[in-house]
Amino acid sequence: MQVVRKTGSWLLRAWAWPPTPSRVVAGAPASTIHTGAQQLQDAAAKQEIEEKVAAPAPSRSSFSTQIQVVSAAHQPLARTSCGTEGFRNAKKGTGIAAQTAGIAAAVKAVGKGVTHIRVVVKGLGPGRLSAIKGLTMGGLEVISITDNTPIPHNGCRPRKARRL
Repeated sequence: MQVVRKTGSWLLRAWAWPPTPSRVVAGAPASTIHTGAQQLQDAAAKQEIEEKVAAPAPSRSSFSTQIQVVSAAHQPLARTSCGTEGFRNAKKGTGIAAQTAGIAAAVKAVGKGVTHIRVVVKGLGPGRLSAIKGLTMGGLEVISITDNTPIPHNGCRPRKARRL
């Protein structure tokens, strides 16, 4: 934390430093100054390659399914849930609502140039498979499906089981 504070104050002082005519910006003619254009082109090429990597799409499925499509660098691209698609109360937990949310997330992601995704499913709700089906119906190609449901290793005592 101290390093960040020291660096931040140094940057602030460097920014607030009044420019003086005695400071020399470049001691060489403009034709010999290396602008780093090649480094910028290399960075842009890496960024384009990174965009082509399959984006993970974490899907949380419980009483309401939530779907988010993120880039390979974990920047959010599209996010939907059953509630944003117009389903309310108990209807948010249905498979049809999850499929509709999946289609909406896929349409948003395709609009931003995503074609392939890796699905990460979390939770035991009824919309698990329906959300994946909606993502494929929306025009995305699913590469892999990973189950990331949290499992307690004998942690807290669970609720009593429902009797139907």
